[in-house]
Amino acid sequence: MILKRISILNYKNLEQVELDFSSKMNCFIGQNGMGKTNLLDAVYYLSFCKSSTNPIDSQNIMHEQDFFMLQGSYIADGGDVEEIYCGMKRRQKKQFKRNKKEYTRLSDHIGLVPLVMVSPSDSDLISGGSEERRRFMDVVISQYDKEYLDALIRYNKAMTQRNVLLKGDMEPDDELMSVWEEMMAACGEVVYKKRCKFIEEFIPTFQAFYSYISQDKEQVSLAYESHAMQGSLLQQLIDSRQRDRIMGYSLKGIHKDDLSMSLGDYPIKKEGSQGQNKTYLIALKLAQFDFLRRTGSNTTPLLLLDDIFDKLDASRVEQIVKLVAGDRFGQIFITDTNRDHLDKILKKIEGEYKVFGVSDGMIEERGDAEE
Repeated sequence: MILKRISILNYKNLEQVELDFSSKMNCFIGQNGMGKTNLLDAVYYLSFCKSSTNPIDSQNIMHEQDFFMLQGSYIADGGDVEEIYCGMKRRQKKQFKRNKKEYTRLSDHIGLVPLVMVSPSDSDLISGGSEERRRFMDVVISQYDKEYLDALIRYNKAMTQRNVLLKGDMEPDDELMSVWEEMMAACGEVVYKKRCKFIEEFIPTFQAFYSYISQDKEQVSLAYESHAMQGSLLQQLIDSRQRDRIMGYSLKGIHKDDLSMSLGDYPIKKEGSQGQNKTYLIALKLAQFDFLRRTGSNTTPLLLLDDIFDKLDASRVEQIVKLVAGDRFGQIFITDTNRDHLDKILKKIEGEYKVFGVSDGMIEERGDAEE
């Protein structure tokens, strides 16, 4: 998939932006706080129907404005043109359209424009709670597997209803409780099996990327943990009812799944340096890209790299430059405050690229000679 053109109105600090992109490499250079990440976030929004940083849509509208608008013109791997539009007015529901036809369910759009984003906020995957690591699995699998996304949505709806019963003042109705538990168990089994299969196939690719970037300096591992490994989800929910009633929410289920991330034999959260953590996260995301490219619709994802070189030593930067400059990846959008990093990549690239300067929400294409 290639994003040929984007139009942006009133999105965060980007008042009016219209850009035509290279089908290979697009570099955005500027100081901190100028709008580089907001541009990448607009591209992300057109893939996932939401911002990567702020879940409250109205807060993505530029200050003092009443709406934002995003429009992207894509060329699919088979040559078909896809026009994606999103408009949002304050206090109104957002509109999301594909080729001028509005979606009835936003979830139907997920996976049409597969995308992988590497950003500083990825550090939450290591340092944050288990919900961050579940979200990582969900973002990958839901882009190629509609059954997974549907099961996940239905599981969460059933869990919400079960939690309402658990919190109620009256003793919950057994029959109603059983309905929600059976739905949680059935949908949870689907999610669990698909997460298991994904992680099993994902780990070798992830480890290969880490080894390449670190030049085999460390060994890393990734392991999936789930209550579903302990037996029937339905039985666990039934057995946990009384305890859940005391707590007021569901303690067992796939909403508690986690990924164990290790450096050598120890948790990377405790052992890893900043550079090792960053390498781990980049390897995770590049493996995510590779997995999506090979799976499902075989559509090449867009790759967004936001401030990717920070906290890495020169040798790891060099390895990433070699990776990114090669032909393994499709269309790339990359930001940096340092032109030197980007120049190293551009010198190695065979084919077209574009460089854009970003300043105070204004984005302009630069010529090669400009600094």
